[in-house]
Amino acid sequence: MVVVTGASDGIGAAAARRLHRGGAQVVVVGRSPEKTAAVAAELDGARSATVDLARLDDVRRLAAELAELPRIDVLAHNAGASFARRELTEDGHERTAQVDHLGPYLLTRLLEEQLRASGARVVTTSSFMHWVGGARRGHLLDRVGPHLASRAYARAKWCNVLFTRELARRWAPEVSATCFDPGAVASSFGTTSGGITGLLFRTPLTAFMRTPAQGADTLVWLATADDGWRNGGHHADRSPAWSAPSARDDARARELWELSARLVGLPA
Repeated sequence: MVVVTGASDGIGAAAARRLHRGGAQVVVVGRSPEKTAAVAAELDGARSATVDLARLDDVRRLAAELAELPRIDVLAHNAGASFARRELTEDGHERTAQVDHLGPYLLTRLLEEQLRASGARVVTTSSFMHWVGGARRGHLLDRVGPHLASRAYARAKWCNVLFTRELARRWAPEVSATCFDPGAVASSFGTTSGGITGLLFRTPLTAFMRTPAQGADTLVWLATADDGWRNGGHHADRSPAWSAPSARDDARARELWELSARLVGLPA
């Protein structure tokens, strides 16, 4: 059973279709009930579920639903967003950080027992942007100056890489964890993003970007390949890739795990 978040459109939908064609049972997870159900309806036997990652109670509800599945072999965290204005969620967290990191972190933690029992893989969609998202120890999620959408997104993607590293360390050997950069993909994500990212996706340059299917290729590979990938590592184009030095810092990885646990109300 493969659970793909952010699967109502773009990379997630393309990955769900590919995995289904490969014989996997797929759970299509998205924010929009209509779009999510439509993608699931294309895939014979697929299930659909909804979640608003900006609401941690909704993440807890989804986790309770997924816990009813007989097993989860792959949990693919593909949902993500970037917001032009600084907004706090009802849980009190900066919205980009919660949607792109804290929500997926909480969902993973709540499914720990099932993921361990299934010997699951956790695959997270990160970005090359993580290279400019690093933060000093003791200030990993602190606000830095005025809100910039690209800076908040880069920080969240940096958190994805650190989360992957620490998850692989803590839950080995039962659970493996990988993350990847899909490249610049022409999808609805870019057209709804704020800041420089949003401007870029509203130019003719989108003609030179990857399609969602191309962007999903490494996700599908990490979900299904027997070898060639690195547990705890960052990947691109079906190969291990360099991550930023600050994203390879075990001390920061442990600190982020413990900080995230406090913020979502779990023990470290």
